Amino acid sequence: MCIISWLKVFLKIILNNNFFLNKKVLITGSTGFKGSWLSIWLDLLGAKIYGLALDPPTSPSLFEEANLNTIIKNNIIDIKDTEKVINTIKKIEPDYIFHLAAQPIVSLSYLKTVETWNTNVIGTINILESLRLLNNECIGIIITSDKCYENQEWEWGYRENDLLGGKDPYSASKGSAELAFSSYHRSFFSNNDDSKIKICSARAGNVIGGGDWADNRIVPDCIKAWTKGNSVDIKSPESTRPFQHVLEPLNGYITLAEKLKLNKNLAGHSFNFGPPSNFNYQVIDVVKELSKKWNDASWEINEKQNNYSESKLLKLNCDKALSLLNWEPTLDFNTTINMTSDWYYSFYKNKNLNVLEKCRQQIKDFMNKKMINK
Repeated sequence: MCIISWLKVFLKIILNNNFFLNKKVLITGSTGFKGSWLSIWLDLLGAKIYGLALDPPTSPSLFEEANLNTIIKNNIIDIKDTEKVINTIKKIEPDYIFHLAAQPIVSLSYLKTVETWNTNVIGTINILESLRLLNNECIGIIITSDKCYENQEWEWGYRENDLLGGKDPYSASKGSAELAFSSYHRSFFSNNDDSKIKICSARAGNVIGGGDWADNRIVPDCIKAWTKGNSVDIKSPESTRPFQHVLEPLNGYITLAEKLKLNKNLAGHSFNFGPPSNFNYQVIDVVKELSKKWNDASWEINEKQNNYSESKLLKLNCDKALSLLNWEPTLDFNTTINMTSDWYYSFYKNKNLNVLEKCRQQIKDFMNKKMINK
């Protein structure tokens, strides 16, 4: 690479580092998969990180394996507890809030329907109400899901102004969270140009990457089976999903927070963060590519009808993020799978692995790719 290109990369790194340097950033769902990765990234950028979450949802968990208590001031609080949430956020006085806390599993939403609605809707309202009651300036990024749309399973990607909805309780709850976000913006934060609070929502989903051990997700299901020498059941091999590495949407959330801080006209907007439109990969494609690093990896197709409905085709249109945020995905499909597989392979094969440093290195590698592509 020429000297000028390296200088551009260096200057961008310095700019990003300074943006969050010494800023108080609150992450809800900080003990979860995405929340843990986001905490590691923002720590690299110099932020003072506060967490609001329940105990880690799985064992093992990225939060515990990376010893994230060393970089996060974590508050173990149920997002549904209105009084505790409001009081905690008021005490922290954050400069930024990234709201990721959720019940994130579609199948579980059929078994724990009321809890799903309370967590995903009331939990989101509690964050919005906390923002309304803050006395300091704050940027709020409300993360919902790509499943917030009324999915017709058509071949083109959903745009941010398409109809919200969802057949299953999880998807419907995320559509409802978007309605709450829009209502709070229009009711409390949009009538005053000098409003201290600026909020946007972000829609992404089907993220993969190292450190996820949740049930009923294709990559963790594969890894948990193969590391025990078992075959994995594939229930919907031909389902198409907007698979992307977890760092892609997290980069989108960070970019959105930066842009919203600089441009108040973005307040109240929603943005999709998904893979390129030509990513038409099925579940079975992920399994086959993931298996290449694992000896004797095997799977069985088990398309027995589930007791719950889940969409077979879902795509996002991310033109708005490109146009207004200059954001676009960085990784191709093979790199996405290779980064994911490499993380798990290192975790299970290297007993002395420093998990936090492994994550930091993948973030740095990702940013180098993104900056070079710019």
